[in-house]
Amino acid sequence: MKVKGILTLEQLRKEVSAEEIETIIVAFVDHYGRLMGKRFDADFFVEQISADGTHGCDYLLTTDMEMEPIPGYEFANWELGYGDFHLVPDLGTLRRVTWLEKTALVLCDVESEQTHALVPEAPRSILIHQLSKARALGFDCLAASELEYYLFNQDYRQAFDQHYQDLEPAGYYLEDYHILQGSRTEQFTAAARRHLKNSGVPVENSKGEWGLGQHELNIRYAPALEMADRHIIYKQCLKELADSMGLSVTFMAKYHTDRAGSSCHIHISLWKGEKNAFQGDHQFGPVMGSDEFRWFLGGWIAHVYDVMPFYAPTVNSYKRYVDGSWAPTRLAWSYDNRTAGFRVVGKGKSLRIECRIPGADCNPYLAYAAALASGLDGIVNKIEPPAIFEGDIYEAKHLPRVPYALGEAIEHFENSAFAKAVFGEKVVKHYTHYFKTEQNAYLTSVTDWERKRYFERI
Repeated sequence: MKVKGILTLEQLRKEVSAEEIETIIVAFVDHYGRLMGKRFDADFFVEQISADGTHGCDYLLTTDMEMEPIPGYEFANWELGYGDFHLVPDLGTLRRVTWLEKTALVLCDVESEQTHALVPEAPRSILIHQLSKARALGFDCLAASELEYYLFNQDYRQAFDQHYQDLEPAGYYLEDYHILQGSRTEQFTAAARRHLKNSGVPVENSKGEWGLGQHELNIRYAPALEMADRHIIYKQCLKELADSMGLSVTFMAKYHTDRAGSSCHIHISLWKGEKNAFQGDHQFGPVMGSDEFRWFLGGWIAHVYDVMPFYAPTVNSYKRYVDGSWAPTRLAWSYDNRTAGFRVVGKGKSLRIECRIPGADCNPYLAYAAALASGLDGIVNKIEPPAIFEGDIYEAKHLPRVPYALGEAIEHFENSAFAKAVFGEKVVKHYTHYFKTEQNAYLTSVTDWERKRYFERI
């Protein structure tokens, strides 16, 4: 299927020559899932950058949210002088971005300036590595992200000036599937669907969600690397579009104590050519599937603790896991049961596994890499899943629970022999330091909750 908005280099040359495109964003994705990079004059990009790439300071894979370089990384530090890495455009990602005037965007792989090998610590590299393992076993991987977000009637600067307090949600009652309430925000949502579709991110649908001003916009499934790219562009589009319209969106996993969390349910299936490798004639409760299906599911469930920070990377992530909140709290699988951490859906060619653990704050490259590494290990080692669960999993107190906090998840990840084997010790050490930096920033910060609780009454 030809995807609208995707450009070949030759098409770009024609549009640049006609002055229809003047600016090219050349970007890569950092730890947090943010687009980082440069804007190039379109003529210069066509003449030079498209073939040669560009450079970026390697400190960009060692910063915190505030862009401060954090000591303690081996990859890049003051002692090494913070040199450059090579940003190599993946021209298959070249596309118009129609929400910006006369602009195109291309995503880059991060390579070493010395060896020209992929930098293993870069998020996109981590997913590429796991996809190569899948191909070595004869599998391709199709995936989809289901992202939820909250929409507010203040732009980002207003929200910042208000310290993100007392923001006005775009909706004033719960609007899950509600067409009337959804129509009130259609000016934004319709624009988001249109711009995504015209910028190489095909759209399925949008709907109101279960929180005040909460929405879900679903994009079409794709090969896993392409889906992760689409996921990142989706978030960039919605943030920039909202800000231009005097609005703001948040992809926090848990925006407010009293509101539903925002998830990123991820769907995965493995394929061999035109055949879904999960299809089979074995009966698993109501599911007909293959050995590969059950072993992939078994490995995915078995290794959640080993890779949990790749699904839930922030302190806020873990505040989403509340019983009865639509977020999963226990490790079990069911068929079409939204209380399960692993919900099997579809049948035959559409059979797939939905993992409901990641929140909207996840970095998709890391989340997909974690899922693939876990499931492939399940296939290689024939890991059996637990028995299918039927009923309300929130009430199944005997089942293992997802980690309660980022600190707990970091400890499992840092000491996981599995994580070190599948991602490499350097990558685990690098991301352990990253996650600990995030955790420590929270532990040393004084919050509004503390002031409200202790200012007068302690």
